[in-house]
Amino acid sequence: MSAQANKINVHGRRSAGPVSVYDWSALFSPRMGAIVLLLLFVLGSGVSVIYTTFKNRYLLNELQQLRTQRNELQVQWGQLLIEQSTFGLESRVERKATDELAMEVPPISDVVMVRYD
Repeated sequence: MSAQANKINVHGRRSAGPVSVYDWSALFSPRMGAIVLLLLFVLGSGVSVIYTTFKNRYLLNELQQLRTQRNELQVQWGQLLIEQSTFGLESRVERKATDELAMEVPPISDVVMVRYD
């Protein structure tokens, strides 16, 4: 056998002719396809982690804004309740004066305005 006939290519087969660059580098072998596929999966996983982190931060910021808004609305609700009780107090005083003390609202002609200078 000659030296040329004893050449073995990447796939373990004897080759009679010169070995091509593609056979030598094994770019199109099943092993290389599996490596490329795994690399794509790792890249996709990395992109999904980045997207999930971004979405998490965005939603956390939105949650914080909604909590702040809720607190402001609770303060406003408390102020409105105080205001409502204040307005209700006037009618209650008038009702008690009329019912329990037999007081009446004077006619407009009897009302006297007093100025303090």
